[in-house]
Amino acid sequence: MAEHNELGKQGEELAVDFLQKNGYEILETNWTFQKAEIDVIAQKEEVLAIVEVKTRSNIDFGLPQDFVKPKKIQLLVKAVNEYVTQNDLDVSVRFDIIAIQKNGNEFIIEHLEDAFLHF
Repeated sequence: MAEHNELGKQGEELAVDFLQKNGYEILETNWTFQKAEIDVIAQKEEVLAIVEVKTRSNIDFGLPQDFVKPKKIQLLVKAVNEYVTQNDLDVSVRFDIIAIQKNGNEFIIEHLEDAFLHF
């Protein structure tokens, strides 16, 4: 597996641990619908958090959250609509980003709630 893929997988595992420690129930990881993949679907109380995880080894080219583009957002919205319908959920939906930066041997985790769209 390429090094950046391993870093991405490690970032998703760190994000899941972070969310669980902060009271979220993890419902799905890497849930796909058509061309969209949702990294983490988590729930805390009546809020369904759709979490995009972005992990970077350095920020020379921008912060991790800067890499969530409008096309990705569009795909996520379509996917979460399908997920909510399939599971007959009555929840508020929030889109979050967990931005992870590798700094030597440590990881800096930033949870950006309601990061790009709310409906």
